[in-house]
Amino acid sequence: MVTHTVVNQAPPRVDVDEFAANAPLREGVERYDAGWAASALDGVGRLVGSAAFQRDAELATVHEPQLRAFDRWGERIDEVEYDDGYHRVIAAAVAAGAHTSAWAEPRPGANVARAATFMLFAQIEPGHACPVSMTHAAVPALAASDALAAEWMPRLLSREYDGRLRAGKSSALFGMAMTEKQGGSDVRANTTRALADGDGRWLLTGHKWFCSAPMSDAFLVLAQTASGLSCFLVPRVLEDGDRNVFLLQRLKDKLGNRSNASSEVEFDGTVGYLLGEEGRGVRTILEMVNRTRLDCVYGTAAGMRQAVAEAAWHVRHRSAFGAKLVDQPAMTAVLADLALESEAATTVALRLARAHDADAPDSDAAFRRLATAVTKYWVCKRGPGHAYEALECLGGNGYTEAFPLARRYREQPVMAIWEGSGNVIALDVLRALRREPAAWEAFDAELAAARGVYRTFDAHHDRLRARAASCVAGADADPAGAEAAVRPLVAALALALQASLLIRDAPDPVADAFVAARLGPERGSLYGELPSGLALSPLIARA
Repeated sequence: MVTHTVVNQAPPRVDVDEFAANAPLREGVERYDAGWAASALDGVGRLVGSAAFQRDAELATVHEPQLRAFDRWGERIDEVEYDDGYHRVIAAAVAAGAHTSAWAEPRPGANVARAATFMLFAQIEPGHACPVSMTHAAVPALAASDALAAEWMPRLLSREYDGRLRAGKSSALFGMAMTEKQGGSDVRANTTRALADGDGRWLLTGHKWFCSAPMSDAFLVLAQTASGLSCFLVPRVLEDGDRNVFLLQRLKDKLGNRSNASSEVEFDGTVGYLLGEEGRGVRTILEMVNRTRLDCVYGTAAGMRQAVAEAAWHVRHRSAFGAKLVDQPAMTAVLADLALESEAATTVALRLARAHDADAPDSDAAFRRLATAVTKYWVCKRGPGHAYEALECLGGNGYTEAFPLARRYREQPVMAIWEGSGNVIALDVLRALRREPAAWEAFDAELAAARGVYRTFDAHHDRLRARAASCVAGADADPAGAEAAVRPLVAALALALQASLLIRDAPDPVADAFVAARLGPERGSLYGELPSGLALSPLIARA
């Protein structure tokens, strides 16, 4: 039995208050006027850190959703069956308001509190966050129709959860279905058509190549009419209780995001209701897309926090070569760098959340137009590499499915792909720079607020102003050149925004390290390649 005595392994990281343990998140909630939500967030932190919740998160992914196209008698039912753990996770998230609390109870910091709630749940189980996010994002789109808003809004704002497809529910979750096989992000190439059927009903025929969370109660769908691409609300269950035609062809076999079903769906005389103006479907659904883009930032930041927390836990308990891993300089540098990246992502996420509150100044509306796209591009792209480096901190354990970081490593790429992959987002930034000068002015003012502290930052900002002006000036004369140069410009914009926020709000060692490691001449290309002379202990403490 002596050979089976286990020593030098980290104990299970369970029954942790994930909100209390996350200093950047706690501080950001206070900074951005959501301190009133701290008590509720403490409750969420304890819930998601519990052994029971972590077990449900694991079960939701290990026992993947299963398509049940037909019942035992051969009738089409087009349902997806989830593990009970998934239902418990999403029910808890909805009960905590991770979906629509900011709409239901608008007040200063409402979007910050909702973002923090969303991030705490997504830190432990990310798959359920997809329908939660789409439900949040559907609310402003519904404003395009008074009648549809009156029917559906109370159900979206409800904190009840019912995963069954049935009429008469008091709550609802929403999804969206835009892309098709031949078009992808080019939704104007869509071939799904809608014909008016009288009494406000339309009949849709066509397909959607990606339809996530197909057990949602309703979807926003793009389809062509005689006037062009239009947006429709498509319910899964009709008013008389009959199932709408929603033919699930198969579930996607995805790299990650395994607990969340993504499907291919065919419409064949499927009932839908026009939302917004006919022929203006992209405009109608655009705010939903923008809100889900922001949630991709939240989800990535949540994943970074999980990665840092798991890595820090392991290296604080594991010894090698006569010392704790955390005390060995090479590991200290890696963990400090991972913590720095996580804090920067959390900080910018909460700043963007505050800019979306109803009481935010008009300048914030212009700021968030550019800043959301810039941040979505950068933070989401940083997610996969961050997860890998944290996984490596655990060594062989990290590479096994018994620990959560293998799942997280597979999860992080989806946030960079969904709602606009890198090129789509970068071109959107270019579009904003060219057509919306107020967005650049507001963004530039946010950067300028941090000037005068670090010469390295000020020099970066000066170069950035020149690059942005050159890009805009040259876009008309050389559009191909402008497009080719925009990705590094977006990255530079994102780093400047993160640096500006940390300079103004983070402890000095955090700001010192970020400016030196991300903007300075000694910046490295991989995690752990930090410039010399930085105080790393404060960064480690915040991990």
